Amino acid sequence: MGHFNIGIDTGGTYTDAVIINADNHQVIATAKSLTTKGKLEIGVANALNEVMLDAGKTVLADNISMVSLSTTLATNALVEGMGSNVAAVLIGFSEDMIQRSQLRKAIPTAQLLVLDGGHEYDGSESCALDEDALRTQIEAVKDSVDAFAIAANYSVRNPAHELRARSVIAEHCDHPATISSELSDGLNGPLRALTATFNVRIVSLIINLVQSVRNAMHNFGIDAPLMIVKGDGSIASADSVIEKPIETILSGPAASVIGANFLSGLDDFIIADIGGTTSDVATVRNGWPYLNEKGAMAGGYRTMVRAIDMQTIGLGGDSEVELDHKGNVSLSNNRVVPIALLCHRFPHIIDQLNASLGDGMGLAKALRFIFLPEGFSKQILPSGLSAADKAFLEMVDHRPQLFDKIVVRASDRARAERFLDRGLIQVSGLTPSDAAHALKQQSQWSCEAARLGCLMLGRSHGRISWQKHQDEAAAEIDRFAQSIFDAMVGKSTMLMINQLAATQFSSTDPLVTAVSHGNGHLNDLGIQFKPSIPIVAVGGPAAVFYPSVGKRLNVDAVIPGNAEVANAIGAAIGRIKIRKSIEITSADSGGYHIHHQGQPLFESGQAEALEQATRLVTEYVESRAIEMGGGSTEVSIHIERIDLPDMDSERSLIAATITAECLSKPVF
Repeated sequence: MGHFNIGIDTGGTYTDAVIINADNHQVIATAKSLTTKGKLEIGVANALNEVMLDAGKTVLADNISMVSLSTTLATNALVEGMGSNVAAVLIGFSEDMIQRSQLRKAIPTAQLLVLDGGHEYDGSESCALDEDALRTQIEAVKDSVDAFAIAANYSVRNPAHELRARSVIAEHCDHPATISSELSDGLNGPLRALTATFNVRIVSLIINLVQSVRNAMHNFGIDAPLMIVKGDGSIASADSVIEKPIETILSGPAASVIGANFLSGLDDFIIADIGGTTSDVATVRNGWPYLNEKGAMAGGYRTMVRAIDMQTIGLGGDSEVELDHKGNVSLSNNRVVPIALLCHRFPHIIDQLNASLGDGMGLAKALRFIFLPEGFSKQILPSGLSAADKAFLEMVDHRPQLFDKIVVRASDRARAERFLDRGLIQVSGLTPSDAAHALKQQSQWSCEAARLGCLMLGRSHGRISWQKHQDEAAAEIDRFAQSIFDAMVGKSTMLMINQLAATQFSSTDPLVTAVSHGNGHLNDLGIQFKPSIPIVAVGGPAAVFYPSVGKRLNVDAVIPGNAEVANAIGAAIGRIKIRKSIEITSADSGGYHIHHQGQPLFESGQAEALEQATRLVTEYVESRAIEMGGGSTEVSIHIERIDLPDMDSERSLIAATITAECLSKPVF
């Protein structure tokens, strides 16, 4: 029967699933299910069910070797300010360091436990860890927090105080505790503290997701390892990710790059991953995306997580169409449920729209319905909601209601916007996906509703005549839908130009807009751009919009087969990648300190220090890869040295960083 991998990706609109032959990477089955933002595991289980049904008797549960998941959970949770109540243990931190960490601003609810301790640059102890104060503060907060983050000054040079603090916490409670030196090799203590605190804030969320996916696997009789895609495009065991969930920031976009590389067969290209909510663009060289060495952003704050260097904007098939007072079309960053999808799920809404059209008043507002996401339960509400919040949610139901009937006051509007950001409610509207349905370039939802939505919004802003009957206005509906389509293509082209040129052009730059939003002419001047590397477009709407983007850039955009499930394919074929750095510093009395997992080691000569550090870092990455289910390993070593000039080569070394990177294919 062979062996098969399942890849699952949770996107803003759809949860995708694929089954791939693990031996020859042939795609066996694909499936899409609506993402249930209220409860992600429902969408995951639905997608798993659909893909297993699509595979039929070709794939048996016993033949599944691996299930791999790319998820937006970490990114969304940190953006939306969700997660557990946490305490940050800060050892040897001054007030200035605390301010630079931005902890009070980024996580206002976090309790900060500041203690004496920490180490110096060379790993020697600054002062003893104040264990008595630590025990007192743990007892004071343990009943009001769910997890601890621990960060000590220069802990990457000597993690002894972080390790001891974690042991003391374990003596007093069973809460999860993350030490910052296990998340990053970087010296920046304040940034490590913020990263560690973000990490423990979302541990419980990732635990719940992993358990839910495992429950779904169990229901299908699948007994296979569960892996999760990290933000650098590699995969890791779910158990290891539970300890470091922050590493899954940008998990979905990273999976799309790996999938695009596999599907296109190209190693050097620009990828555009367009979904319902966002467009993600990245540069790929030698089959792997550029990584942001400064650290990924989370909720508007820099972290020390190495992740894909990707430009993301709020532009997708579900972006809301807006018109100004002159009737000019623009696309907002807001995601709404397309009216074509809404009427596909609730066909009776078409009758309501026709009735509103007959009344002839408030046509734009008549397209806006409010409802709860599929899978959202009022019995399991997020923490931190006020009585007024709960009362508002009680008025919203899974069946759509007119937005203006629920949102009547300014406070209601502010609450609705906040709940929309958190994914607790959904609102409908007209979108580029509706325009594509109206133009018959898409057909999976209600084309009738899409054309009706274009008619209503077009009439409300003077783009479509009031005098003509609906059937007689067909040509005007087409022109209006085309203007929405063109706005989507223009904004996508602008995004590609910026990425290709590595420059943020102004949206009013006449040369650039002549290409992105025009016909390639500025008065009598013809303007052409042509990329020097291919464009690969993936995601659900890619085949609809990106052929037109390619035409504006004088290139055939590559839209590979199965592009609509590239993220899930990237998850299914992912490789394990472990990266670790060890630092060497010169000792004041001569010789060298090697900083690795505990008290620094000492070597008298630089050759011996370099050899020892290289051996240790190689053993570490190989063992970690094997722990995660990897087979044969490929290890590359990179050494950065700082040397004194004009010194004997045997004594010139001041400091060095030895970095090992290990790639391994999962073998289960």
